[in-house]
Amino acid sequence: MKLFNFTKSLTKKFKREHPTTVAVSDQLQQYVTIGEYEPDAKVGSIDCSQYILTVYQDEAGLHQALRKKDGDMLSPDFVRTYNEELGYFRPFRHANTGRRVRVESMLDDFVTGVKAQTRQGKNSINIGLITDTHFKDRNSADFYGWNGLTHVREFSYLDQLDVLNFKAHLGDWIDGSDAGLVSENELVKIRCAFVNKRIPFMILKGDHDENDKFDENHDLSASFPENEFANIMWPSMYKQMAVHYISKQHGVCYFDFDDIRLISVNTSDVPYSLNEKGQKIYDAKLTMAVREDQIEEIIEILTDSDGKKIVFLGHSAPIDKRGNTALKYNGRSLHELFVAFNQRESGRMHSSNEVPAVFRLSNRFDFSAIKDAKIVAFLGGHQHMEDQYRINGIQYILFNCSALMGQNHSLTTKYNKAINRKLDRDNESCGYIVNVDLQSSQIQAFGFGAGSRRRVFLLDRN
Repeated sequence: MKLFNFTKSLTKKFKREHPTTVAVSDQLQQYVTIGEYEPDAKVGSIDCSQYILTVYQDEAGLHQALRKKDGDMLSPDFVRTYNEELGYFRPFRHANTGRRVRVESMLDDFVTGVKAQTRQGKNSINIGLITDTHFKDRNSADFYGWNGLTHVREFSYLDQLDVLNFKAHLGDWIDGSDAGLVSENELVKIRCAFVNKRIPFMILKGDHDENDKFDENHDLSASFPENEFANIMWPSMYKQMAVHYISKQHGVCYFDFDDIRLISVNTSDVPYSLNEKGQKIYDAKLTMAVREDQIEEIIEILTDSDGKKIVFLGHSAPIDKRGNTALKYNGRSLHELFVAFNQRESGRMHSSNEVPAVFRLSNRFDFSAIKDAKIVAFLGGHQHMEDQYRINGIQYILFNCSALMGQNHSLTTKYNKAINRKLDRDNESCGYIVNVDLQSSQIQAFGFGAGSRRRVFLLDRN
C-alpha cells in the first residue's frame, strides 16, 4: 500500500510538472512504477539502440536505469534519479563515468564548432579553461553545491575529443565554506576529476581555496593547516614533464607550445599568520596579493623568454579596466612589471611604507637584453562574469564562473542573472576553449553553457 501511494504521488507530481517546467523533457519521465519495461525504441534510445528500462527504489530514492536489450551485461549503461525538489528525473548519466549524456552531446557539437574556426599547426594552441566551480557539500538545485564537481568531470570530457593542447582551472575550486576535513576531501575529489595524463595542465589557486569562508563564519582556529591547498593540489601539476618551474613553492610554472609561453600567477599569495586564538590574520578572500618571492620567480622566467609570446593565467586579473589594482597588494606593480618587460626596461620594484612588511617588494629586473618577446594577454576569472580590457598593449580577458548561480541569490552577479542559469539546462555550467594563434595575431575564446559562443581579440603583430 505504501508503494502504491508513493508511485501514485509521483505520478501526480509528474503530471503537474511535465512538460512545462521539466528541464529535460522526455517520455521516459512517465515511468515511475517500480518494474522492468521495454519502451519503444524511439522513446528509450540514447544512441539508436533498443534498451531495457528498470525502475527501482533504494534509500537514495527512485531511479531509472537503461541497459542494452541485446547486451551481454546486466549492469546498466545509463542511470538517473528522481529529484523530489524539482519534480522530475534528472538527466541520464553514464553509469561508469557519471557524466550526463546530454552534456557530452553538447560538448561534441561545441568541439566541432571550435575545430571549424581554428587553425591547427605551429603557433596555434587550444587551451581548455574552467574557473570558479565553488564545489560545496550541498545538494543544491540553484546555487553552489555538488554540481561543481559534476562540472569538472564533464569539462574533462574535452580531454578525449582531440581538441586541447593544454588546460587550466583558474581557481576557486571549492567554495571554502565547509568544515576543514570536508573541504580537504573536496579538493582531492575535484583534483582527481580534473587531472589526467592526456593533456598537460595548470592548477591555479583562488581566493576561496584556503577555506577562509568557513573561518569567517565560525569563531574557531584556522580550519586549514599551512600549505594545505599547495600540498593537495600542486604536486600533480609540478610532476608533469611538460610543465617547468623555478621552485614548487608558489604555484608559478610555465608551459611552452612552439613560440607561445603560458605562465601561471598565484593571486592568492597570502602569508599563513595566526593570532593568539589560532585564527588567520590574513583572510585570503579579502587579501588577494602577489609577494616578493613569487615575483622573483616570474622575473627569472621572463628573463629567459627570448622569442616567446607570453600569456599569463591567474585567478584574478592584477588590475581592473580603469588601471587600478584589482588585488589588495601589488596588483598594479605586477602589471607595471609586464609593461617593463614589453618595453625592455631595467630597474627595481618598490612598495610604499603603508604596505605591511610581508607584502613589500624589492625585486630587481633587467629586461634590456630580451629579444623578440612580448606579454600579449592575461586570462583570469574571479569576477563571475565575462569582461575584457586592453591596457598598455596587454589584453586582459575574464571568464564566467562554472558554478551555478541562480536568480534568487544575493551573490549572483547581474551577468548571470541576465542569463537565467538553471540546473539541467544547457546554461547550468560554463567552460571555454581559448585559441591563441600567432599567425593570425588573434585570440579566440569559445564558450559553452553560460559562456559566450565566440569572442575575438586582436593582438599586436610586433
